[in-house]
Amino acid sequence: MRLYRVRPGGRWLHPAVQRLGTGMSLAAALTVSGFLTPVLGWVGELNAGWYTFGAYALLCTLVGAVSRPTAAPLTGLSGWLFFNGFAVHRYAVLGWAGRTDLLRLGVLTVAALLAALPGAMPRRRIRLEVVQLADHLAEDRC
Repeated sequence: MRLYRVRPGGRWLHPAVQRLGTGMSLAAALTVSGFLTPVLGWVGELNAGWYTFGAYALLCTLVGAVSRPTAAPLTGLSGWLFFNGFAVHRYAVLGWAGRTDLLRLGVLTVAALLAALPGAMPRRRIRLEVVQLADHLAEDRC
């Protein structure tokens, strides 16, 4: 079992966990958001409150944890699309409220990015040492 991998010529260990690419992260975020919306409606929390926004932020965090950092803007965008379309404006109608929606989009994107960064960071630096073996004479050996 490989826990870490080293890039050829590199000195940093990276985790050998396969992360979702950008397109697959977008598909996963849209699918999970599509499942979360009716659940929030069934619970009775499909409104523009903090509970619903927190649920979409948690969703972006979970999808971001299995994704690459480059997928964070699309993950945040998908969470914002469902939150804005179904919780804020109802009936899948998108609207732009200026700074408020920019802040919401930024929070969802940062949540996905912060969850994706630890998996992409190098774990530790490889220390290489060259040990020179001294030439011992035959009489020094046992």
